[in-house]
Amino acid sequence: MQLDFHQVDAFTDRPFTGNPAIVYRLDAWLADELMQNIAAEHNLAETAFVVRESEGWRIRWFTPKVEMPLCGHATLASAHVLFEIFGEPGERLEFNSLSGPLRVTREDERLALDFPALTPSEVGSTVELEQALGVHSVDVLGADKLLVLLESEQAVRDCQPDFAALARLPWQGVIITARGEEHDFVSRFFAPAIGIDEDPVTGSAHCSLIPYWSQRLNKLQMRAYQCSARGGELWCRLQGDRVIIAGQSRLVASGVLSI
Repeated sequence: MQLDFHQVDAFTDRPFTGNPAIVYRLDAWLADELMQNIAAEHNLAETAFVVRESEGWRIRWFTPKVEMPLCGHATLASAHVLFEIFGEPGERLEFNSLSGPLRVTREDERLALDFPALTPSEVGSTVELEQALGVHSVDVLGADKLLVLLESEQAVRDCQPDFAALARLPWQGVIITARGEEHDFVSRFFAPAIGIDEDPVTGSAHCSLIPYWSQRLNKLQMRAYQCSARGGELWCRLQGDRVIIAGQSRLVASGVLSI
């Protein structure tokens, strides 16, 4: 069996930056175990599989270890592939997913994700969390991921977590964030428990970051930067119970997987 794949760097317009994702446009679903093995073989943060079904496109996302209920950058990458490689017409794509309906719309040179807003609530810091991160937290909240406010952008950039300790915490992943110097806010995201020590740019983390910073800054539209080693820029807005996360994307490779 031979399967075509495409690699896209999401939330950037330049290669070797942003967050890379592998995209497979399939005619029919493969076995779950096979898709998980394919994702492990590519060993990127996410591999996306899309299939056109009677009600529209269905999308599924896999890390090297597990299937995920939601992934932003691999959805952006999938939309890029469907628009630019397969010539999907129109200005909007509708996806069905484990997290419900998702929409991607062209906005000039960017693609905009329409995702559910996940407003975090107070959790409170713990000694284990601060030891795992190696930094002092100003505030700690939780939604599907733990959100940790730090005192400055520099503190976010300087953080060197103990990934083994983070993996033992009872959370899917940990977002660290602070007010930005050139952007409204910055962040980083760690998820060693699901095979991702640090994710370069995480769309799904902004489902919590956008409502949090919107309330804190009293703004509906914001510009964000995920300051990982690769880095990526996101244009964000809060729209009721939804968040709009826009970014650029760049195809960097295409190939064939032989199995």
